[in-house]
Amino acid sequence: MKKYEAVIILNPNLSSKVDSFIKDFEKLLKANTFNIKKMEDIGRRQLSYSINNHNKGHYLIFNIEGNAENIINIENKIKYNESIIRHLFISVKEHDGEDSQLLIDSRNKKSESEDEESNVKNEVKEKPTDDEKKNEEEIVSKEESIEDVSSDSIEEDSKDE
Repeated sequence: MKKYEAVIILNPNLSSKVDSFIKDFEKLLKANTFNIKKMEDIGRRQLSYSINNHNKGHYLIFNIEGNAENIINIENKIKYNESIIRHLFISVKEHDGEDSQLLIDSRNKKSESEDEESNVKNEVKEKPTDDEKKNEEEIVSKEESIEDVSSDSIEEDSKDE
């Protein structure tokens, strides 16, 4: 049995149908006597160049084992699938049990973007808006004017005595 790594880039507009595609692809692999060792759903990523007017794609990576003759059958069946914008089957010597670099990068990017979002939300909560600043300035100026008036009245009262 030969070992392969299959990289499939799906149409990003069909991201909601990824689960059904994965199930269908797994059925196709099993029908052609392939074993799936590992599957990674990378998610939507920016493409390095436009493919069929798409700038993003939904990446899937499969580590599979099977008969070399059957890989041609699989490629012929997925070649005309319109939801796939690119596919690649690579023969490998060994599958590493680790996550792919694409998956690691996408996880890091997600955690960074979540951190940035939470920081932005915290900054928005902490910083007063322009309206709040104006209101504070008005309140301070009114307090100062009240203090001026009250001190004037105190001075006048003391002169009267």
